Amino acid sequence: MGRPKQFSRESVIEKALPLFWTRGYTDTSIQDLERVTGVNKSGLYSEFQDKDAIFLACLRHYYAHRGGIVALSRKPMGWDNIKSFLEIVQVQMCGKTGCFAVNSAREAAVVPHRAITEITSHEAVLRRLLIKNLRAARTKRPVAEVATLVMTFFHGACVEQNLRPSAAASNRKISSFLRIVRKM
Repeated sequence: MGRPKQFSRESVIEKALPLFWTRGYTDTSIQDLERVTGVNKSGLYSEFQDKDAIFLACLRHYYAHRGGIVALSRKPMGWDNIKSFLEIVQVQMCGKTGCFAVNSAREAAVVPHRAITEITSHEAVLRRLLIKNLRAARTKRPVAEVATLVMTFFHGACVEQNLRPSAAASNRKISSFLRIVRKM
């Protein structure tokens, strides 16, 4: 009979996520994961199979807790939801701001294919919700066009968070962007 495990899956994910977020998929080794989680390689592999599975579990955990879908699903739909969605980039999760998924997408050539599928699928859900909010806001331009603009701004704002801008600077940019987009 094997020894009972001395860790929880959730605990490993919560400790591994900030490491992947900071260092990226490529620059995070199994040894790094052992160090940060306190779980040895055989324990990690018995729970997750491999580094790819740990990364994917972190991505899924991130999506379950980040709040983009919640922000864009509130009633009534419209500009307030879009503003809340854009402000997510400033909210800390795991001591980080920005977006773990956007950072991960920058490594598309090396992250597990399943992760890219997950990121693409989640982006599609966000885009559909964004379009519903834009319809409710009655934009003058085609909603798909404005949704693309909003998502592009969001991705840029997420990447910019790696430079640690002040919250005031981020708020000014979001407010300016929304003022411009609302006139479209």
